[in-house]
Amino acid sequence: MTRGPVKLPLALLAAVSVSACTATTGDLGRPRPTIWSQLVAPEAGYWSATFRGEDTSYFRLTDDEERMRDRAWRFVMPSSPNSVFQGEVSNLAHTRILPVAAQSTDVSDYFRGLTARSFASQASRYNRLAEDANADRLLIGPFRANAARVVNMDRVRMRTAEASPDVPADKQEPAQARIVENEGLVFWVCERVDFRIRSYRHALANLVVEMPSREAVKAERAIMALEMEARPLCQMQLNGAFGEGGKRPVVYKG
Repeated sequence: MTRGPVKLPLALLAAVSVSACTATTGDLGRPRPTIWSQLVAPEAGYWSATFRGEDTSYFRLTDDEERMRDRAWRFVMPSSPNSVFQGEVSNLAHTRILPVAAQSTDVSDYFRGLTARSFASQASRYNRLAEDANADRLLIGPFRANAARVVNMDRVRMRTAEASPDVPADKQEPAQARIVENEGLVFWVCERVDFRIRSYRHALANLVVEMPSREAVKAERAIMALEMEARPLCQMQLNGAFGEGGKRPVVYKG
């Protein structure tokens, strides 16, 4: 999408932010293909992020960049059951209308959601915890593979931008901004996966205190397996868009 020099008015940003709360969602909580999700939200997010001083690129997303953002959805959305408000906050953070810092960092959210629901027995709560951890684990691999392809293509992107006389100088800044966006997404997913793991461990410890059960062993193994699967993703060699050694950003910028 090509963007002109006119910035989106702040009043419109506020209006579209409110409208996001009424948007319907599809599989895995992702927005259904609507005018909001396909046109309005990306444009509003671009200008919101620009207004906050974050790196933004007007380049169209590649197929792998699109898929990576879709696959990130599971991890950046709240893991807590029944967390409707936080789901909307994460939705707006995913589109960049809100900063990532607006998301909850309270590890007790998941436990409160888990115990607020009605289950047939205590085993059902442990089973739900194990199922959530296992579902995360199974989706990390595809995201990691997707992210690796994007990182590799970003290396090609910058080598070409810097070396080819056919590429105008004014394309180098948006090219670098896109790399920051892509690597920022990887960092954000790692941060939220870590938050999920800590939330699951908090929930498990409190379940054992309140309702001890042999099912806790299965939940503990699921969390440990999730930790092992997440480690290669968060140790992935990136392009250093955030400084020497790929220093973790404070907030997501892409």
